[in-house]
Amino acid sequence: MALKEQLLRKKSIESLLAQVESKHGSLKKSLGAFDLTMLGIGAIVGTGIFVLTGVAAAEHAGPALVLSFVLSGLACVFAALCYAEFASTVPVSGSAYTYSYTAFGELVAWMIGWDLILEYGVASAAVASGWSGYAQGLLAGFGIHLPVALTNAFDTSKGTIIDLPAVVIIFVITLLLMKGTRESAKFNTVMVLIKVAVILLFLIVGIGYVKPENWSPFMPFGFAGVATGAATVFFAFIGFDAVSTAAEEVRNPQRDMPIGIITSLLVCTLLYIAVSLTLTGIVPYDMLNVKNPVAFALNYVKQDWVAGFISLGAIVGITTVLLVMMYGQTRLFFAMSRDGLLPAVFSRVNPETQVPQKSTIIVGILVAIFSGLLPLNKLAELTNIGTLFAFILVSIGVVVLRRTNPELRRSFRTPLVPLVPILAVLFCGYLVYSLPSITKIGFIAWLIAGAIVYFLYGRRHSHLRDGK
Repeated sequence: MALKEQLLRKKSIESLLAQVESKHGSLKKSLGAFDLTMLGIGAIVGTGIFVLTGVAAAEHAGPALVLSFVLSGLACVFAALCYAEFASTVPVSGSAYTYSYTAFGELVAWMIGWDLILEYGVASAAVASGWSGYAQGLLAGFGIHLPVALTNAFDTSKGTIIDLPAVVIIFVITLLLMKGTRESAKFNTVMVLIKVAVILLFLIVGIGYVKPENWSPFMPFGFAGVATGAATVFFAFIGFDAVSTAAEEVRNPQRDMPIGIITSLLVCTLLYIAVSLTLTGIVPYDMLNVKNPVAFALNYVKQDWVAGFISLGAIVGITTVLLVMMYGQTRLFFAMSRDGLLPAVFSRVNPETQVPQKSTIIVGILVAIFSGLLPLNKLAELTNIGTLFAFILVSIGVVVLRRTNPELRRSFRTPLVPLVPILAVLFCGYLVYSLPSITKIGFIAWLIAGAIVYFLYGRRHSHLRDGK
């Protein structure tokens, strides 16, 4: 087979669906529309609302942070409509990786898979770092203080060596994921209800302390700051992407996947807008560059008892984000391994739990290393560019698949094609442009490394090469 043919070989949708129906090494179908919506809210509402709002307001957008969330939300709505069509048409694990395999061929699929490895892995590490900040704040309220060396990522100037709380929570989540998808989903639903209640508590208490003068100047860094803020808080919206990785474990994916993706995104966007307005109305924006801005705002107005609840809610909320991100990572590895592009160990399913347990353990170890040693801001920015890249390819893929497979049964159809996919590409492209240059350089370096891995391993072991 010629090199060009190898790089462009595609998986047929028929073969993907047959793979799902196969009893050998398949995943258990146990999720419904409500579970998916809760997974989406679980993944979306967390670090973005409890951690990154402060950094984005203080360094980039000021009170205009609300516009940053609107801008990011628009980009996500357009992309979510494209994801919903793919998820209802190709209900297979792997998310954008699997969709790209059917639309563009193996090389692009591998690169987007490699990109998603970065997205989920680094997102999990960043979320664990945010969890650590709130956990330490809660412990400090009880007079418990960890040794400085164990409180943050490696930094000789601050005397820190490893973020121990981040490492601990990752191992706890790893153990939970190994129990089974249904058990993980039930735990996630309980945690989501708690954190939404805590956010509503913040809004009810906080609105009484809002001072409109704190919203002036509204846009201290100009629109460029709003755009950079949008690119930064975009991290807050990546949860619906993780929902699509659950497609193979949904009882009725054609109906439930679009409901879960779109409903969770709309609910979370409204919560983000309300929280960002309230937060910047309580505290002057330049004081919000802290790891726990929501709790800090309530301490600022002497509502310490509510701040304690917020810290607890943030810990619960960020836990669910970590759960869904690491779940998405393991399912991505499962899909790529099943196609032969990664070693077979990642697609071996435990016959009792129907969970890829070895893959889950490996993911847990890798994420623990990243979260323990790397700083939060760099992690979040790398995740953002990886997510945006995936959204752009999925949006283009909808247009491509409409042309190459017009007769395909689509339970959900993206409206106004090609307008909506084009808007998704433009909005996401603008956010990529707004990210710092060092982030773009790091991402390009990651893709180059991915291309090397593909030509050394993936291309030679691909099941399509052997006609499987």
